[in-house]
Amino acid sequence: MKDKRRIVLLGATGFTGRRVLRELLARGETPTLVGRNRARMLTLTERLRTDLDVIEADVTSTGALTRIFERTDVVVSTVGPFAQLGLPTVTAAARAGAHYLDSTGEPPFIRQVFALDAVATARGASIVPAFGYDYVPGNLAGALALTRAGNEARRVEIGYFLTRSGHGDETRYRSTLRDAFALTTGGTRASLVGAAVENAFAYRRPRTGGPARLTEDHTGARLLSFHHAGVTRTALTVGGSEHLGLPEAFPYLDSVEVGLGWFGRSTRLVQTTTHLAAPLLRTEAMRRSLTRFSHHLPGAAREPDADGRALVIAVARDTAGRPLTTTVLTGPDPYEMTGSLLAWGASHAADPGAVLTPGAHGPVTAFGLPTLSLGAAQAGLHENERTPIPQEQ
Repeated sequence: MKDKRRIVLLGATGFTGRRVLRELLARGETPTLVGRNRARMLTLTERLRTDLDVIEADVTSTGALTRIFERTDVVVSTVGPFAQLGLPTVTAAARAGAHYLDSTGEPPFIRQVFALDAVATARGASIVPAFGYDYVPGNLAGALALTRAGNEARRVEIGYFLTRSGHGDETRYRSTLRDAFALTTGGTRASLVGAAVENAFAYRRPRTGGPARLTEDHTGARLLSFHHAGVTRTALTVGGSEHLGLPEAFPYLDSVEVGLGWFGRSTRLVQTTTHLAAPLLRTEAMRRSLTRFSHHLPGAAREPDADGRALVIAVARDTAGRPLTTTVLTGPDPYEMTGSLLAWGASHAADPGAVLTPGAHGPVTAFGLPTLSLGAAQAGLHENERTPIPQEQ
């Protein structure tokens, strides 16, 4: 029998990393911690009353990490912002042939990860970025909607929304601009600002004809509307791993749209502000200044309210845009969900009997839809309308 793979966790002392570590320990895993501050990692293990291997290393050095990672490892990274800090880790994992998962929600970084596909494939590594609230629920909801829609489906639209528990039916709760602040961390808000200053992308068939492809697009280029439970929600378009992950699983798609609807009735105002600011962000100096400012926004050190919940809606449409099927997923607080998903993914990938698709992929292709559905359910992500989810054969 093969030995179980070693799980290597980077960023365990951070907000998301601590959640991943707790979930891994609850699963009986004993991950190896890698980071720049050995003392902080040891303090964390003492606080959790656990004895784990700790390796001090420069997480911004591909060479240093390549010497640590092994072909039989599962690497989990929560070290962000990923655009500045993430590339050495995923590059080292791909070169080593180690499986890799991360917590990024940054579209430009996701594209960089998918560019490592040839390296990962050659080494037998399965590289899956954005394996948390960003963007597993949308990939799962989209895949379920497309599978149920059948051969007529050509388009899919996915919306991410925040709700709160304790306010009646969660699917009818409409978040506000205040919720977008109260239910997120300073790091998340900094990532949102970073996404606004960077070019995003879309997946669509050109008007001039030809196959659908990934195209440059800016954040908030369009507004998407979702109708469910008697409520209409609006979301502004953003980049996501769905644009890369769903077409590889459903190659007949003509378009993939992903929307962020955290801002409720203020979504159109946020879109307008983004458009007005776009000309100012064309200079590199202005973009760097805004990125630095984003890390010092009010409440940067404040933890999010504990009653947040996640709502994700996916609509499969035909060529004419007519809706065919709608899949609605509800889940726990996005940060709790991210910790649970990453821990499940790492634990599953570490199992000697697990089969993951080599290369850089979305979660559906990497794990398979039935397996991903089961893992998401373990993380608390469920279909609102209790439509049957595919089971393992």
